[in-house]
This record gives sequence, C-alpha cells and structure tokens, in this order.
Amino acid sequence: MKIRAAVFCSVLLLAAPLLARDKTDVIVMKNGDRLTGEIKGLDSGVLYVNMDYILGTSSVQWSKVDHLESKQLFLVKTEDGSVYTGTLSTAETAEARPMKIEVAETPEHKVVLERSDIVQMGETSDKFWQRFNGEINTGIIYSKGNQSTQYSLGSEVIYPRERWSAGAAFDSTLSSSTGASASTRNQLDLRAVHLLRWNNWFYAGLGTFLQSSEQDITLQTMLGGGVGRYLKNTNHATISLLGGFGWEDTDYQHSVIPQGTQSVATGLIAGEAKFFKFDKTTLDVTGVFLPAISQPGRVHFNLNAAYYVKLVRNLKWNVSFYGNWDNRPPSHFSGSDYGTSSGLSWTFGNR
Repeated sequence: MKIRAAVFCSVLLLAAPLLARDKTDVIVMKNGDRLTGEIKGLDSGVLYVNMDYILGTSSVQWSKVDHLESKQLFLVKTEDGSVYTGTLSTAETAEARPMKIEVAETPEHKVVLERSDIVQMGETSDKFWQRFNGEINTGIIYSKGNQSTQYSLGSEVIYPRERWSAGAAFDSTLSSSTGASASTRNQLDLRAVHLLRWNNWFYAGLGTFLQSSEQDITLQTMLGGGVGRYLKNTNHATISLLGGFGWEDTDYQHSVIPQGTQSVATGLIAGEAKFFKFDKTTLDVTGVFLPAISQPGRVHFNLNAAYYVKLVRNLKWNVSFYGNWDNRPPSHFSGSDYGTSSGLSWTFGNR
C-alpha cells in the first residue's frame, strides 16, 4: 500500500498545472471564425486550444482549420514518422490548394508540411516539468448484498521529446467480499522508444512489474526490447508492432525451491492499436506475447484494452479490460488472471 500511495502521489505532482504562457496563438477556421488563445497540441485529429474567455481546454477539428500562427516551440510528427521542432505558421499556397504548415526550426531552416500529413503536435519547452502528458483514472463498485467492494486505480505519464519518448503506467485493482480473501493486482509498466533514421521504424525497451494474488505471484519482472514499426499512423488510427527478446523472472507465493522462483528467456512480440473519433471516443489495445526460449512450448500473454468516452473538457468515462495468461504455470497454480473495470479519467498535458 505504501508503494501504491507513493506512485499515486508522484503522478498527482506531475499532474500539477503547467506554467501558463501568453495566449497569443491565432487559429482561423475554414468558415472564417478567428480564435486567439494558446495551442496546447494536436492528437487524434483534435487541436486543443486554451482561451482566456473560455474555461478549460477547447477542442477544434484539425481538418476544419484554415490558418494558424504560433511563436511557441512545438514537436511536430507526421504520418511517415518524421519529427520536427519549431514555431508554426501557415505557408502561402495557391487558391484551392491544401493548407501547408511551416515549421521554423531556426529563421534560416524551415520545413513546409501538408496539414493532412501532420498527425501529432505538442508544446515543448526548455523547462523539464512542462513536457509531461498523462492521465489518472479511478472507479469503485459496492454491493450491499454480500458486502462486496471493487476498486480500480490507474495512471499514466509520458515524457515526449523530438526523436524519443519515455513513459510509465500504473494499474491497481482490489476486490473484497464477506467470507472471502481480498484479491489484489498491481502492475507497473515502463517503456522507452527511440525513432530510427528510417521513417516509422523505432527501437524500444519494455519493463513490467506484476503482483497478482489470483495467480499467487508475489512479483513477476519482465524486461525486454527490440525493433518495431508503425504500420499505420494517421489522424484516425495508430498501429505498431515490435519484435525482440526478453527475460522474465517470477516469484510465487507459498512455494518451495525450485518452483518458488522461475526465470525464463523469451522471445517478445508486442503490438498496440489505437483508434479514435474526433474528440468523442478512443479505443486503445496493447498486447505482449512471450514465447519461452529456455522452456520450449511455454507461452505468456498479457493484454490490456481501454475504451474512452469524453464527458466534458479533460474528463472521460472509461471501461477497461486486463488479462494475464501462462499456459504452463507451476503445479496447482492458476494460469490466468483477468477482469474488467469502469470509472472516470482525467487527462493533463497534451492528452
């Protein structure tokens, strides 16, 4: 519980509001509407803007933007995986031609991009604490009949840079009812990604730390890495696949050596698919497949899925699923643990 509380408090500190800057960015829509405020970023086909006269963050459909100007530095990512850093302006184009965005890295070095090719933008800064994005979600269910209580707590923090990013996600569930032992599950995921020189290719390192009372796992540690590629990277969907190798060490409860701790060398196949509809819904699915090399025929598989529906501003409702399977657990141990939860999510940064 102390570790869980420390992680949660750390995320709350990271979620503190970013230092404000002048709201002088200009956005002109195709219908002629003119907005002046602070462009927070672009994600999932949505341009996020803060304005002095509107509370919270406003959402603008990226395909409806005709013109924009900002002196703030942004990280700009395109469909082909290229990444640029610079201020934003609209390049001159012939009438009826698609809008082009000019990214000025320096006054002498400017890159002109098609608007439709830009899939993500985020404010960047020389200040470390202003670069974080993330979310916090929680849910609780109580039933008087059998005095049953279920709760879930989750958080995610991402630190993006021009050609690399690092992130951490923490998920915790607890279920208790009269006459039965409480069931707990805690999982911490770490991930670092660096883009390669070839468009949409990257290498990544993964780390997972799992505790599951259902599977009698005191601590399961998985470390791995490999090379991956973005198969699809647009304003409507992102799909990536990673292949490599890993190592897994599992410490079981109530066991004696040699079954108390098991170490396995594995292959690693990881995938993520994210689908979104303008400022309304998001579906995020991640899976990690671990075929054992040192124990041929043994396979571990982890799956996490979440569906988000926007309620208002940074507040969303979500329903999520988690699962962890092992086809050859130690004798008398469960080979699976899975469940669902729902609750509210609050996002910060460019999320």
